[in-house]
Amino acid sequence: MTSGDLATRIGPSITPDPRRVIVKLFVPGEDAALTRSRAAALIDRLMLLDDATTTGMLQDTLRRFGGRHDDLEATFAHHHDLVRHRIPRDVSLSPSARLLVGAYFSHEYAVEGAAVCNPSMVPHPDQSGLLPGQLRAAVSVRQIGEGHLSSIGFATAVLGPGSDLTVTDRSGPLSVGPPHRTRHRRDLLAAGLSDHAWDNEVSAAVLESLPESFDDDDFEQAIAGLPSDLITRTTTQRTLEELRRATRSDYAVAFPADLPLHRRVLWPATAAECNGMEDARFTQVTEEDGRQSYRATYTAYDGRRIYSHLIASDDLRRFEISAMRGPAAVNKGMALFPRRVEGRSLALCRSDGETIGLTTLDRRNTWQPPVPLHAPRRGWELIQVGNCGSPIETESGWLVLTHGVGPMRDYAMGALLLDARRPERVIAELPGPLLTADDTEREGYVPNVVYSCGGLLHAGAVWIPYGASDTRIAFARVSLTTLIGAMRPPD
Repeated sequence: MTSGDLATRIGPSITPDPRRVIVKLFVPGEDAALTRSRAAALIDRLMLLDDATTTGMLQDTLRRFGGRHDDLEATFAHHHDLVRHRIPRDVSLSPSARLLVGAYFSHEYAVEGAAVCNPSMVPHPDQSGLLPGQLRAAVSVRQIGEGHLSSIGFATAVLGPGSDLTVTDRSGPLSVGPPHRTRHRRDLLAAGLSDHAWDNEVSAAVLESLPESFDDDDFEQAIAGLPSDLITRTTTQRTLEELRRATRSDYAVAFPADLPLHRRVLWPATAAECNGMEDARFTQVTEEDGRQSYRATYTAYDGRRIYSHLIASDDLRRFEISAMRGPAAVNKGMALFPRRVEGRSLALCRSDGETIGLTTLDRRNTWQPPVPLHAPRRGWELIQVGNCGSPIETESGWLVLTHGVGPMRDYAMGALLLDARRPERVIAELPGPLLTADDTEREGYVPNVVYSCGGLLHAGAVWIPYGASDTRIAFARVSLTTLIGAMRPPD
């Protein structure tokens, strides 16, 4: 334990595994600084191969790579379909030739090639086969690969008995769930247009034509029904582009029930997140009918702008993804409360980039301007503060794990305690850090960082997964009684 730290490090760590690879579309030339696709020339050369050479090359490729991926032939077929417009219409390729074309337009991508970090932890949907005192946990991880591209992966850990912690083996082929269409909500679309100043006569006419819940066909019909005097306005096409972008940010991903959690990957699927899905903060929520499910926020990054997005799942097998709306959703680090508090849906946020705030979801499903909770004021947090995941409900109040940034961009973790019924009131805080980087954690992809996206309460202790220097994931544990007892009323 580092001097001054309350939390004790436990168990093994999760390190980046370069064997965890997926298959992505690869178009020669498009990865160059000056983009010039060489797809047509490659296909011309492939068509010169005879049948025996084509078949032999395909079989060799499947032999070398087939065991690393599920149904690799289906992936090759899909990638062939994506580039078949480059094949002359009068050319009929054999099945083997089509798959070989797909193979040449594919490449492996190591999702953890650079780092694995910033985890959150929730009770696993499957609690069978455990010993007394144990809890199976689902751990979400930020996976970072080539080009600093982030995706969301998972691991499974077993907590207890006592301070024991084990991480389940993560081997086996990964699966990227293909995105599926989902139904959209008119109120969320309207809130998004207001956020980006696209609330005008054209968008109002489209919204008026849509039902409360609509699909893509309903949306296109609403656009087709626009009157001609609106269609001819100079801003109409840009407005329609924004409407389409907003609706395309909503999608669903589903995995087979028999696919282990650690082999599921949530991969960027829309323009809003094309440069990464970062820092998922999962929490197990209690619905109004008493049913338990999962929610998470994450940062979607398109290369220029960031967006707060929401993941909803009943079982961590099917995931519904949508954009979040409102003034509080314009920055990183939103974290949902696990249940409604005094009838309000609440979240922590950091909309100004440096202060922990509390935001409320209004009747239009818009996250309102936040109430400040905690601003930088101690030496170890003077640059900025933020949450380290969703609040944890305790008998003493809502426990919030925090992070602060000090000199030399040195990150440390702390804690706040919020009033159980009025969470806008901070009733106690930890005067010093809960956890700081020790000598084994200072070096990495981003030095001097300890950072979590959410811990959980089990057997009287707070269990904290955390990223160490944005390179690997470690675990710590602190007695809830010890932590609460060390907190003091705010100055």
